[in-house]
Amino acid sequence: MASIRKRGRGYQITVSNGRDIHDKQILETTTWVPDPDKTEKQNQKELDAFAIDFERKVKSGMFLQGEKITFLEFSERWMQDYATLQLDETTTSIYEILLDTHILPAIGHLKLSKIQPVHMNKLYKEMSEHRLDGKDGGYSPTTIKRVHALISSILSTAVQWNVILSNPCVRVKPPKQLRDTSDIQYFTEEETAAFLQFLSDGTEAGEIKLQYNIFYQIAIFCGLRRGESIALLWSDIDFEAKTMSITKSTSIVKGKAVTKSTKTKSSVRTISIPDHILELLREYRAEYDSYRYTVGSLWAGDDHIFIQWNGAQMYPSTPSATFKKLIHSYNAAHEDKLPDIRLHDLRHTSATLLISQNVDVKTVSSRLGHAQTSTTMNIYAHALKKKDVAAAEALENLLIKRA
Repeated sequence: MASIRKRGRGYQITVSNGRDIHDKQILETTTWVPDPDKTEKQNQKELDAFAIDFERKVKSGMFLQGEKITFLEFSERWMQDYATLQLDETTTSIYEILLDTHILPAIGHLKLSKIQPVHMNKLYKEMSEHRLDGKDGGYSPTTIKRVHALISSILSTAVQWNVILSNPCVRVKPPKQLRDTSDIQYFTEEETAAFLQFLSDGTEAGEIKLQYNIFYQIAIFCGLRRGESIALLWSDIDFEAKTMSITKSTSIVKGKAVTKSTKTKSSVRTISIPDHILELLREYRAEYDSYRYTVGSLWAGDDHIFIQWNGAQMYPSTPSATFKKLIHSYNAAHEDKLPDIRLHDLRHTSATLLISQNVDVKTVSSRLGHAQTSTTMNIYAHALKKKDVAAAEALENLLIKRA
């Protein structure tokens, strides 16, 4: 029979659940707090009923740890026993940030069995309206969806481990994820040509290192992400087939450069390289080998194409900072200014110019490593819209006689 004793404002209910392998009695406990708006008799009746129901759950095996363990406690166990073993370091680092910043302050104190859809809806509403970094507006639907996915993953594991009976996240719909393309910038055809000439002239004059020239040309002509270029090895270049294999990417995790396989299966791809970039790579390889000889025993390289002074892999933030300096240097010397775009916008430039030259969306999507052509169409709707207008005008010019 359940044991009931007063503890503070509530009552602790204890039920014996057999003995363990060491013949030590297993005790399951829970707490019940009376309703201050009810009479003593009413509360006593509810306490007795609660104790009977709790004992029934314990004896039938229906009592789960979710009635005792908080989300904070279980998330720590989940990170240790699941995430660190099954997920890569980059992902777990992101999860730790999401937990500490958004999730634990909101629901970390709740018992797992007490978490309801209303708690998630409240969190998502607050995130959509307010930011913690002081910026105006709320977080994007993409960020909120990531938070939702993480909570759901943790609670799904709790179900699998028989800690709770069901995952309340399946009854919650986070804000609809809409891809924000408002921050997409790119060079026009004329601006791209001017920037490429600036790179060529600067390299010839010894003012721009050849490896940076190649890095930015690969971004423009091949559409690689920064991390994909940083991770490139010489063995990824097939000079005979004139192709480049993209199989991995490098990012910064807790201040360290970490290289792993690309973000999706579709990101693993082999693409053709323009002849002029192959020639630059051949020239750079000769320079690379000669430079390696001069460094001697200080060489710390591992076959990466883009490197630091000692041959070690180039740090991911370096090409972004250098790109900004090049834009500022160009604008200081030219009357026709280049827009101060981001390094990633060279990838957008690549896609936009390809579409403007009537390259089909499927080919563009494949070169970019998108999982679906719809992703490409959503991101580069601006370029496709121009092509649609041009198509309409072309048919009109063909079929309608003008006065």
